[in-house]
Amino acid sequence: MSTAPTTEEAGEPAPILQVRGLARSYPAAVPVQALREASFDVHAGDLVTIVGPSGSGKSTLLQLLGLLDRPTAGSYLLDGQDTARLSERERCWYRATSIGFVFQSFHLLDSRSAMDNVALGLTYRGTRRRETAELAAQALARVGLDDKLHQPTKNLSGGERQRVAIARALVGEPSVLLCDEPTGNLDSGTGAATIRLVEELNSQGSTVLLITHDAEVAAIGNRRFRIIDGVLT
Repeated sequence: MSTAPTTEEAGEPAPILQVRGLARSYPAAVPVQALREASFDVHAGDLVTIVGPSGSGKSTLLQLLGLLDRPTAGSYLLDGQDTARLSERERCWYRATSIGFVFQSFHLLDSRSAMDNVALGLTYRGTRRRETAELAAQALARVGLDDKLHQPTKNLSGGERQRVAIARALVGEPSVLLCDEPTGNLDSGTGAATIRLVEELNSQGSTVLLITHDAEVAAIGNRRFRIIDGVLT
């Protein structure tokens, strides 16, 4: 397992994600400590995997990194920006421009085409309509779906639907892809193909942070962490 760094090594470029002592607790009669003082960096070109069982805190961590929730302690810098200082509007902007989300359940509009779904990834960027169509087509070609541009996603296979979701995450050229159990709703063969695609995208320069319960999936990371009971090691 990787050891979480506490200081940036001399000579290294600034990390894309810099996490120090990040924690999240939820109020209750006995407060629930979902995440306990996680510290790590993610640099450009990394493929970071975090493995843990259900309820271990990995989804909580991903929600914090994706600016979908706020920590109760610690700090998180995204592209050098202290996220604690961001307004809600600024957090929305960073979600739209710096973070690409790949979810287990795809979250596609089934009646809309693959191209329309990918174009939604540019909604909050102010991209012109013609340029949006061009970028969506390019992103779908990048994941091998250039022959499915106008297919409603309800007519696609599970693996193809996940590729549409990955293309949507990629279309805005985000700083980092956050992948939440991307093989969780796929059969083993389709899941393996999805992981090969993630590795290929990483080899082309995409920075990826992937959470999973599957140790074999986690093994693809050039940096690997485990999380149990909210403790990242």
